Amino acid sequence: MPTILQIETATQVCSVALAVDGETIALKEEKAQNIHASSLTLFIDEVMNIAKLKYADLDAIAVSKGPGSYTGLRIGVSTAKGLCFALDKPLIGVNTLQMMANGYLSQHPNYGGLVCPMIDARRMEVFTAVYTNKLHEVVSVNAKIIDDKSFVLELDNNYITFIGDGAAKCETMLDSQNAHFSTVNFNSAANMSNLAYSAFQNENFEDVAYFEPFYLKDFVFTTSKNKS
Repeated sequence: MPTILQIETATQVCSVALAVDGETIALKEEKAQNIHASSLTLFIDEVMNIAKLKYADLDAIAVSKGPGSYTGLRIGVSTAKGLCFALDKPLIGVNTLQMMANGYLSQHPNYGGLVCPMIDARRMEVFTAVYTNKLHEVVSVNAKIIDDKSFVLELDNNYITFIGDGAAKCETMLDSQNAHFSTVNFNSAANMSNLAYSAFQNENFEDVAYFEPFYLKDFVFTTSKNKS
């Protein structure tokens, strides 16, 4: 009965879940800007208390590894690695986009189309991928600038549901009767429960010492033009 602590900080959502045998038993999450540093450890303590578990009861730590927010990923992965070192537990990395698609498909078990999770990457760019209803990747993870030519071939032949905080801004550009947009949040640590459980069963663990988030793009520092 593996008990896994799960952390999701790739977007504005700060989310922590506990799962036993791939089933979520406790969840704490909130969506707001810049709360990860101040809230993540509090959320972890809260889900542990809800489940009435001690940290020694954990069998592994799972973390959403990206792509996503540079700062959010850095905080989540650093926290997960710190727990793994302190508790001597294995680390599981879960692809953020796959986790989002998994969340949508778990809520729509009879869905027959494709799923396209999108994470906002500023302006008209998104981090994205496309998955089948069996969670097989048909378009690999990439940083994509959305225009009226995006996903034309895929939408010609498939019904696609676009999800995530990057999907809403793309709705007017993807003008097709086969394009559907969901406003439900799927950036939740609860949506990695069965993925983390499968990784644990297969001993698909990360090297805690060398593991880094999957940023996809280099972080770009911006300097204010207003100098006082």
